[in-house]
Amino acid sequence: MCAETTDYKDTLNLPQTDFPMRAGLPKREPEWLARWAQIGVYEKLRAKAAGRTPFTLHDGPPYANGNLHIGHALNKILKDMVVRSQQMMGRDARYVPGWDCHGLPIEWKIEEKYRAKGQDKDAINVVDFRQECRKFAEGWVDIQREEFKRLGITGNWDDPYLTMAFHAERVIAEEFQTFLMNGTLYQGSKPVMWSPVEKTALAEAEVEYHDRQTDAIWVKFPVREASGGSILNKATVLIFTTTPWTIPQNRAICFGPNIAYGLYEVTGTPDECWAAVGDTYLIADALAADVMDKARLDAGMFTRLRDVTPEELAGLTCAHPLAGADPEWDFPVPLLPGDHVTDDTGTGFVHTAPSHGDDDYAIGVKHGLPMTYNILDDSSYRADLPFFGGECILKPNGKPGGANKAVIDKLKEVSALIATKRITISDAHSWRSKAPVIRLNRPQWFAAIDKAVGDGQDTYGTTIRERALRSIDELVTWTPKTGRNRLYSMIEARPDWVLSRQRAWGVPLTCFTKKGTQHSDPDFLLRNADVNARVLEAFEAEGADAWYKDGAKARFLTGIVDPDAYDQVFDILDVWFDSGSTHAFVLRDRADGSTDGMADLYLEGTDQHRGWFHSSMLQACGTKGHAPYRGVLTHGFTLDQKGMKMSKSIGNTIAPEKVVQQYGADILRLWVAQSDYTADLRIGDEILKGVADSYRRLRNTMRYMLGSLADFSESDRMDPADMPELERWVLHRIAELDVTVREGYARYDFQGVFQAIFTFATVDLSAFYFDVRKDALYCDGDTARRRAARTVLDILFHRITRWLAPMLCFTMEEVWLERFPGDDSSVHLEDFADTPADWRDDALAAKWATVRRARRVVTGALEVERTAKVIGASLEAAPTVYVTADVAKVLDTTSFDDLCITSAITISTDPAPEGAFRLDDVADIAVVFAHAAGDKCERCWKILPDVGTHAHTGVCGRCDAALG
Repeated sequence: MCAETTDYKDTLNLPQTDFPMRAGLPKREPEWLARWAQIGVYEKLRAKAAGRTPFTLHDGPPYANGNLHIGHALNKILKDMVVRSQQMMGRDARYVPGWDCHGLPIEWKIEEKYRAKGQDKDAINVVDFRQECRKFAEGWVDIQREEFKRLGITGNWDDPYLTMAFHAERVIAEEFQTFLMNGTLYQGSKPVMWSPVEKTALAEAEVEYHDRQTDAIWVKFPVREASGGSILNKATVLIFTTTPWTIPQNRAICFGPNIAYGLYEVTGTPDECWAAVGDTYLIADALAADVMDKARLDAGMFTRLRDVTPEELAGLTCAHPLAGADPEWDFPVPLLPGDHVTDDTGTGFVHTAPSHGDDDYAIGVKHGLPMTYNILDDSSYRADLPFFGGECILKPNGKPGGANKAVIDKLKEVSALIATKRITISDAHSWRSKAPVIRLNRPQWFAAIDKAVGDGQDTYGTTIRERALRSIDELVTWTPKTGRNRLYSMIEARPDWVLSRQRAWGVPLTCFTKKGTQHSDPDFLLRNADVNARVLEAFEAEGADAWYKDGAKARFLTGIVDPDAYDQVFDILDVWFDSGSTHAFVLRDRADGSTDGMADLYLEGTDQHRGWFHSSMLQACGTKGHAPYRGVLTHGFTLDQKGMKMSKSIGNTIAPEKVVQQYGADILRLWVAQSDYTADLRIGDEILKGVADSYRRLRNTMRYMLGSLADFSESDRMDPADMPELERWVLHRIAELDVTVREGYARYDFQGVFQAIFTFATVDLSAFYFDVRKDALYCDGDTARRRAARTVLDILFHRITRWLAPMLCFTMEEVWLERFPGDDSSVHLEDFADTPADWRDDALAAKWATVRRARRVVTGALEVERTAKVIGASLEAAPTVYVTADVAKVLDTTSFDDLCITSAITISTDPAPEGAFRLDDVADIAVVFAHAAGDKCERCWKILPDVGTHAHTGVCGRCDAALG
């Protein structure tokens, strides 16, 4: 007959919590969003932060014209983690979200609507058209705002900044007027990126590069004059180009001063060859064989006659290949040295059309070459251009027009070609219409970046370029540091800033030009403070639409100057000028801006070195003398999990909305926190599953703490000085980690912070401390050991929840409210808890490193026995641990059996017997397994000799005392 056993389960201090293991984030996160809005968390933080040192992250405005993509989510989550962490470290961290509302993408959408109806946009009243653009932008602002909020982004969502707000439009105009008045604004005629489809200039940041097919041609320029009457008089210079349509605009040929050139004679030809026996060609030696091959001449059909020196080349003048066909092209074509010429491809000579290329333009300015105006806004040749009038480079739909073919056919007719070939090139396309763009000389408005500004703000230099370069090195901190090099090199080499666009939706260039004058005349531009003030007053009240209303010119000029003497400029400002001006109407003008009009941080993707970081730098250096930011953080692009660029056509895009619906926003936030944002980031289902697994492990850690702290009160708290060494070691680790977390957040190293916390939670806590102290927490009575453990758990709770709150904003709120419910309670109203410096104990840490090293060997030995099914649990073991005397001295001061979760343990300094278990990297410790002696305690499950000898049946002495 079996003895009756007692069920002691109800006597254990088992964890008690309603905190669910399954998060249910997609359903529950909106509840927390509603709660934060109801209690006004952001507003409470502003009130709480009064008197603190401000921290301002200035939001780079997304464009208000579509749903968010994963790059938006990455960007805004990073910003949110910055703002939340800075706030919790004691700053007044302000975040005003904003939107870029002007410009071509929105205008293009409205134009598409008219095109679908067969209407011409230019026939619509411009103010009515602008109002439609404004309404379109407003709709997308509202949609994107809710999408951003769903990601847990905190900020002043009720009062964002919009570049189309009346005050913003006024300030943008005011900032432009600063350029007008300080003399850096000028009208010039030079090549710009031009979209014939959209009929506007584009900034480099509005251009993307795609492959397209084109006709490459090798063209003959006959030498007409050579100094000294040399043999070169009968030679022909060969050029190569992939833009045949530019040949009618040729005005020179460039050669490389350091390139080796030769004179080559044709000695034989095959059938169907455009070269003739006796022809002599000037070609770079490194490219001669390739050029002759393209002309269908093999190695036996040409010979090199002699070297041709740079001095000889500089003395040559050629005829245009169309000379003689029409007087339009009967002019000399000089050969000019150019450092941009290489012998990597082509012929070693570069056809130069100053109206259609940056290098060409620079050469033209240097040598006084004439500009041409053969190409109109729609990419067609002017109607009166011989042979080609009316032919277009691109059709209205962006497809190739007839210009290239017309030019090639004419060159064939006049025997000016030696070869043609259909090739694929990477070429500039508009990122909006996706149509090719061309380099085209158009009258545009520029900001001169090398002209002395003359405004007295010369701390960082006298010109915009000087101020920008010195700001980059002396004022701004770069994260990562490579960002400095990228922006520095761009600004160091950039041309003057093209400010104007030929569109309707934006802030106009609020200036007037005097009739009958040229742009080089000193009185060409009206610079009048009273006129400027009138414009700004109207914009503040009515927005930039005031510029387009009937009678606007008279309204702004009458009584100050004669309106009939001036023309009103109707170009609009580049939208990068809009966004570059945001520092003025957000940081400077808003009550929740910054105290000195500067941002502590601008944070965007790496493409913004040529975009917002760049334009903001130029704009501010022109108006306030230095950069508008003290720090710049750049992140990479988002790729699919295979490392491919996301594309709708490929079908590998991942919408934030889908991730949130499936996993919850905190999983997306954790993906950001776990990633190295300084490089490109991969995301996909498998990656998100891995992130969700990390999340579950963290959630389990928090759940364990909540359960163990269910009835914890201040009366349970113990002073750290009275705690056992194990608890003091945990406090030491907390003190170490507190420094790591704060320094990491200060460096915006979210990956480093998360990994440090995650490793601590899973390795130091779950796999060690919680594992060890589970016995004391469950089975001890009201002992000092249990009170110390619960005090440490409370300390851990207050730190881990707050440390993780900037990253896992929803989950840490859930965790916090599980312990501290209340109408106004929120972890996001807390700061990081202060951690006493005297918790740090390096000597204790060194001792416990030895303890954990020895424990690892014991755990390894027991795992062997468990795998072999010799034991089912570690409490069935009572191993002997063989150690050196110094290690024994350390272990003897601990309850090493409890630390190893065994029922007993023996420490021996004897030599370990052969066959003892060892780990390769712990040579001085060995373990021999033995079964624990005694009976199993029915309450704590330890196997001990004294079980059954106490008042309570079947328990050990410790459990008997706990039962009372």
